[in-house]
Amino acid sequence: MVYPFDYFQHRQDCSSKQEERAERIASLSSSYLSAVSDKDRAIIDAPIGDLVQRVHNGNLQPLDLLHTYGKVAIKAHEQTNCLTEVMISAAEGWARDEINTKGPLAGIPVSLKDSIVVGGFDTTVGYSKNTKKPYLKDGAIVRLLKDAGAIPYVKTNLPITLLSFESTNDLWGRCTNPHNSKYSPGGSTGGESALIAFGGSRIGIGSDVAGSVRVPAHFSGIYSLRCSTGRWPKSGMNTSMPGQEGIPSVFSPMARTLGDLTYFTRSIIGMKPWKYDHSCHPIEWRAGQEHDAQKKKVFKVGVMRDDGVVTPSPACDRALQQTVTALKKSGHDVVDVHPPPPYDALVLASLLLNADGCRTFRSFFRTGEHDDPGAAQMNFYANLPSPFRYIYYLWVKHVRRDDIWAGLLRDFHEKSAFEQWKLVAKREAYKARWHEWWEEEAELDFMLTVPNATPAVPHGGMKDAISSCGYTFLFNLLDYTTGIIPVTRVDKTLDQLPPNFSLKSLNGVARGAYKHYDANAMHGLPVGVQVVGQRLQEEKVLAFMERIEDAMERCGMGTYQLLEVD
Repeated sequence: MVYPFDYFQHRQDCSSKQEERAERIASLSSSYLSAVSDKDRAIIDAPIGDLVQRVHNGNLQPLDLLHTYGKVAIKAHEQTNCLTEVMISAAEGWARDEINTKGPLAGIPVSLKDSIVVGGFDTTVGYSKNTKKPYLKDGAIVRLLKDAGAIPYVKTNLPITLLSFESTNDLWGRCTNPHNSKYSPGGSTGGESALIAFGGSRIGIGSDVAGSVRVPAHFSGIYSLRCSTGRWPKSGMNTSMPGQEGIPSVFSPMARTLGDLTYFTRSIIGMKPWKYDHSCHPIEWRAGQEHDAQKKKVFKVGVMRDDGVVTPSPACDRALQQTVTALKKSGHDVVDVHPPPPYDALVLASLLLNADGCRTFRSFFRTGEHDDPGAAQMNFYANLPSPFRYIYYLWVKHVRRDDIWAGLLRDFHEKSAFEQWKLVAKREAYKARWHEWWEEEAELDFMLTVPNATPAVPHGGMKDAISSCGYTFLFNLLDYTTGIIPVTRVDKTLDQLPPNFSLKSLNGVARGAYKHYDANAMHGLPVGVQVVGQRLQEEKVLAFMERIEDAMERCGMGTYQLLEVD
């Protein structure tokens, strides 16, 4: 429909999709809408490896698992608005007729980020323009899942544009954090993290271009692994930025427990994803690397305490220090490190990701369709007339004396192919600097950092905090394998800002992040740490994460306590 009349079509399509979702839920059998039983709790509390064995042995039916997780997913949605496409009725048919009941994921329900293609359903990625366009067949990821025995049953909420640590759009509404409804569950895979944290899924799949499976895990209190490009299938999806390869997006696993995250990753790679997706490397699961990392007595661990842009908040710093203390008490060699400047990566990655001047993700909008507040800020700066942008840059740099914010603004505009190629060359040179530093100077087994400078942001907070993503974005540019472990929760007594803290003294990026830090309001929100390996080290990073949790257990700190399913 022609502008501006497409506004009315937008409103109609939003209403229609939300009514469709409500009708699908209402039409489910009463078993999905009843209270959680003791049998359900036994299933919810069981590791997926145990459930698979029971399905293999015939002691448990796939439909039993679907009924339990479908039921809890509906309860999670009632509290957090985490679901988009409710596929449970169709999933019953897949459980009976399509899945491989002898596969490594036999009978396990798997939740999916809305951007993943499932045959017979829309893949809207939050844009009303993409409604009423169901895909004819499953994408590669879903075909692999079904061949492995898994049951896709729900898709989950995300932000329009996919460029936010919030998960809100006109089409599906706002997703909230299960720990505190005033806060974001993260983004762009926020619906997934909210569902898993609540207990409505054990394992799910999201995507990550700047932290989109890691920040939601940190905000919501679950586990995730950002795989390197080519290790996890990505074919069979829709996106807000087709063709964007300056900072490639990767699809990756998320889970309620570390054991499930490892089992899920091992199972997917064991299915030889390169036979489903041309972009996957033909690299088998390397059990020897996993075993070596599990058995090595002493690790050398580098701690990056500050990225030089936004100093971690008291809550996030405490979680990092708690992890460091546990590793030191377990005898590991833990040292502070100062790698090549992360700020350089933040500037470079921002320019690469938005080299089109934000045109592509804006091209899917209809008249009156609400943008994510952070993405709207990026679009505004990218499309300022050059003289105005330069004057603003000079004012920020020389009047406000904010070199950090000025450096991000200076060249933030649409790039020519000539300029893009130069950025790619700089990216590769930066990656080489990091590789040389890691191998020849630091000689690390793995690194630790915070996943984000703060815990979860309140709704609307990304308008100010959009550029506070350096702790995750860095490793997208480097293409390093990274994992998130939930460690603790914000404590209103322990995590207050110091008395001499001054918001005005911070650079523009840090000021946007700290504007919303309030230990009193955030009390009880999850806080995690980020575990960093080098490229294509999924087996090692998962084993490192296991060793960290073992160290915390031995030191009496215990592991993170998940939300209980009501």
